[in-house]
Amino acid sequence: MSRAVVDAERPPEGLTGDLQTTGIAAVGLSLLLLRPLALGRPGAALTLGATYLLLAAISFAGAVPQPGAAMTRPLLVLGVGAGAFTLSPLVSGTPIPFPVAQDALMLNTLAALAEEAFFRRYLFGRLASNGPAFAIVVSALLFALVHVPAYGMAAFWVDLGAGLLLSWQRWASRRWTIPAATHVLANVLAVAR
Repeated sequence: MSRAVVDAERPPEGLTGDLQTTGIAAVGLSLLLLRPLALGRPGAALTLGATYLLLAAISFAGAVPQPGAAMTRPLLVLGVGAGAFTLSPLVSGTPIPFPVAQDALMLNTLAALAEEAFFRRYLFGRLASNGPAFAIVVSALLFALVHVPAYGMAAFWVDLGAGLLLSWQRWASRRWTIPAATHVLANVLAVAR
């Protein structure tokens, strides 16, 4: 077979990457949107734990462009996020209850890490080629939307604000681990209330 025929059968590199990105994004968003189906059922904690592990695994399955050096000192960025979530009860209304009481701390820690791997490592990394503002807004908007089925529309605005802060941290620090640490802290504080 000639090289021209082989090249014609192979999709262009950009198309392959776009299909992979779309597939990983669709699977990740679907997993998160289906979480409420496990709530209140026997084995909910095990089902949710497996869901978060699968989400984390697919978040590392696709390539993500490597960021440059941090724009801001990572510990300063972490401090801004930690301070915002620590002080947020002073300005927010009634906390949104977590529907899973048993194993809440472990599950919410795992959820925070898996969600940040997905939203801030994978999605933000793939969206960043469209500019930082686009990556911040779109990843934050998707983050807020996937929480609505589990927590109701009241959670949308809270999660949009949280998503914007976490996405800003990703941009400012050039690391997904900084918003992950902030998200873990936020979830620990929410469970402790």
